[in-house]
Amino acid sequence: MTERSEPAHNIAAGTPAEERPGGQDPQTRAEAVVDRLGELFWRSTYGDQAAFESLVRTILSQNTSDQASQPAHDALMDRFDGEGDLARALAEADREAIVSAIKSAGLYNQKSAVIQRTAEHVLEDYGSADAFDRYVREEDAVEVRDTLLTLKGVGPKTADCVLLFAGGRDGVFPVDTHVHRIYRRLGIAPPDADHEAVRAVLEREVPPRKCGYGHTTSIQFGREYCTARDPVCLADPDACPLFDLCDRVGVNLDAGTVTDPAETV
Repeated sequence: MTERSEPAHNIAAGTPAEERPGGQDPQTRAEAVVDRLGELFWRSTYGDQAAFESLVRTILSQNTSDQASQPAHDALMDRFDGEGDLARALAEADREAIVSAIKSAGLYNQKSAVIQRTAEHVLEDYGSADAFDRYVREEDAVEVRDTLLTLKGVGPKTADCVLLFAGGRDGVFPVDTHVHRIYRRLGIAPPDADHEAVRAVLEREVPPRKCGYGHTTSIQFGREYCTARDPVCLADPDACPLFDLCDRVGVNLDAGTVTDPAETV
């Protein structure tokens, strides 16, 4: 995640690891993993975003890194967020102005079209970005998710991130590339599970209040320890904080090789 000021509390759902009630043993291996990651990384979690801005931010992050998408988001907000309602400003904007602002995020023609189309939908169905924000926060989470998934260019991960970071919903565990890789490598999800199957496992086996920081801390773990091609356990098993909880599916320590867990089926 990009550097920014420390949050007052962990607003990506759940309580900080050091404030979690003691004496409660995890009920599943997935919960044990999340507990340990919470001890390492909970302060890296952020949330409490406006729903429409959160949706735009997540669209910009698709198929790119934070280092590329964050400047695009900032430039877009600088250009359009001061012009009254953000949804209206983007819906009525010249497309080339959006493209110009978000070029660093890559796929800018595609993403500008999705952003503008989404803004038009929000205006048509809700009347304003603020009204859309209330809808995301207050209505049934399943209904909100289904509604978001009807938007062209919005997939499950994007919908779940909006529910988590804008809606503040417990029990939502978005699955990005890192989460998909890690929980199959750990052996918690089946090696050939798709993103939705991994999400189902995690939302079943991780307590709702822990799903938010479970998502964000898993991403941090994937970046710092359990990378796709060079997990730290290859060089030093003791360097991995989850080594004792991991089945290392697709990781051969003796040969020093790594394959996608799906290739082990």
